[in-house]
Amino acid sequence: MQVVIENVGKKFQSSRGDVTALENIDLTINEQEFVVLVGPSGCGKSTLLSMVGGLLSPTSGRIVVKDLIEDRDPLIGIVFQEIGLFPWRTVYENIKFGLEEMNLAAGEVNKRVDHFIRLVGLNGFEPAYPHQLSGGMRQRVGIARALAIQPDLLLMDEPFSALDAQSRTLMQEELLRIWYQTKLSTLYVTHNIAEAIYLADRVVVLSRRPGRIASIISIDLPKFDRDKGTNLFKFNSYCDQVWQLIRKDAQLALEEGDEQ
Repeated sequence: MQVVIENVGKKFQSSRGDVTALENIDLTINEQEFVVLVGPSGCGKSTLLSMVGGLLSPTSGRIVVKDLIEDRDPLIGIVFQEIGLFPWRTVYENIKFGLEEMNLAAGEVNKRVDHFIRLVGLNGFEPAYPHQLSGGMRQRVGIARALAIQPDLLLMDEPFSALDAQSRTLMQEELLRIWYQTKLSTLYVTHNIAEAIYLADRVVVLSRRPGRIASIISIDLPKFDRDKGTNLFKFNSYCDQVWQLIRKDAQLALEEGDEQ
């Protein structure tokens, strides 16, 4: 399966007239590829992800899915920064939520929920409610809920930005482990350059509004431990390369108070 973004643009109406958020975006997300979007605030990262997920429509261009094996619409799992767990549902019931409209047998639903609870390391927490969990555990519930529908594409919008530094590092490692087992095509949005280099097969750098693709960088490092040992110098070089691409735009965005 491929997700093909062809000459996509997006405009929004405001009190000051039309605002062009994105312009001339051409990008393909390949089968089993982890693509990360980075760029200054207001460059349209989340807008592009929302269009890929079908939550927004492009003003121009098109987004198509190619080579889907079955004759159906693609299944898309989405994980946002605000996880959106139902506080009145347990861990088990939250993960089950996305399966309730899929006309699956009860046995298959329970099998999937059990599998993804184990995959994200929440064994024993099935009866817990969101308020009883840490931030990292709640995010793992959100990831399990997105994976339980067995999506063709996983979209993640700043999923770890609200976590403290230690929890964020642990969740990045956890996400890589989960990705290695599922090999899902993934589009991920972050402001954090080191996180982008740590996770990505390719990093797509967007310019300041109107967002355009400034560069696409293939990360030639092992999937694991790429920020350690003999990989560290190259890892830091990639981080510096991305920072140099966005530094001026990020400074202007900060001075002018751009929003994502």
